[in-house]
Amino acid sequence: MLLHIILLAALLGAAVLTACLGGFAGAAFLWQLPVFFLGFFLALLLLAFLFLFACCATVNLKKPQEKDSPFFRQMLYLYAALAASLLQVKFQSKGFDKIPKSGRFLVVCNHLGYFDPIALHLHFRKNQLAFISKKENGAMFMINKLMHKTLCMPIDRENDRAALRTILRTIRLLKEDTASVAVFPEGYTSLDGKLHEFRNGVFKIALKANVPIVVCTIQNSQYVFHNALRLRRTVVPMELMAVLQPEELQGKNTIEIGRIVHDLMAKNLETAGN
Repeated sequence: MLLHIILLAALLGAAVLTACLGGFAGAAFLWQLPVFFLGFFLALLLLAFLFLFACCATVNLKKPQEKDSPFFRQMLYLYAALAASLLQVKFQSKGFDKIPKSGRFLVVCNHLGYFDPIALHLHFRKNQLAFISKKENGAMFMINKLMHKTLCMPIDRENDRAALRTILRTIRLLKEDTASVAVFPEGYTSLDGKLHEFRNGVFKIALKANVPIVVCTIQNSQYVFHNALRLRRTVVPMELMAVLQPEELQGKNTIEIGRIVHDLMAKNLETAGN
C-alpha cells in the first residue's frame, strides 16, 4: 500500500514537472520523465523514513507499555510491507487459512534471519502478534521503538529470574486477550539454515494460558538482504502446518510438546528441501 502510494505520487510529480518544463513538447521527456521519477521516488522514500523517525522519537522506552498501540501497529504493518516490497520478497504462503478465527494463540516458527518477524507480522495482521525477543534487539535503531509500542517483550536468556518475568507477562497478555504471542523456540538465529534444538520452556506459555499452538515454518529468509543488495528477488516459502489445540496438549509436559512441534517442523522442512 505505502509503496504504491509512493510510486503513484512519484509518477505524478515527474509528469507534472516534465510538463512544466515543456518536455512533452519534444523528445526531452524520454530522459526527463525517468530522471524526475527517480528523484521524486527517492525523496518520498526519505520523507517516509523521516515521518517514521519523528513518530518513533516520541516513544519513551522506559515507560511500560501495557496495551497495544493501534497507531504504531498500523505503522508497523505499513513499513513491514514497504520493506518486503523494496527487498523484492515474494511469499509462497500455504495453510494460513487455518489461523484460529477467534481467541489468542502462541505462534512458533523456525528462525533464519532478521526478516522472519516481518514475515510473520505480515501473515498475522489481524492477530496482533507480540514477539518474545532477545534483549539485544532492544538496541536496534527505531525498530526498538516499534517493538516497544507493539508489546514486544525482551527476554534475558542469561538471567532465569528475568526470563521468568517475561514468560509470566506473555501468559497475562494471552489470558487478558491483549495480543497473541510469537516466539522462535530455537532461541537463536540458525547460522546453517537447519532446524536446531528447542528451548522447550517457551511451551509453558501455551500450557499456562490454555491457548492453541500455531506451528509455522519459513525458508530462504536468510538470503533476503544478501539478494536485495544484488537486485535479486527472494522467494520465501511459509507454511502454517498445524494448530495444536489445548485439549491435544493435556497431560503432556514441555519436553513432549517440544518434540511434537520439532518433528512437525523438521518433517516439513525436509520435505520442502527434497
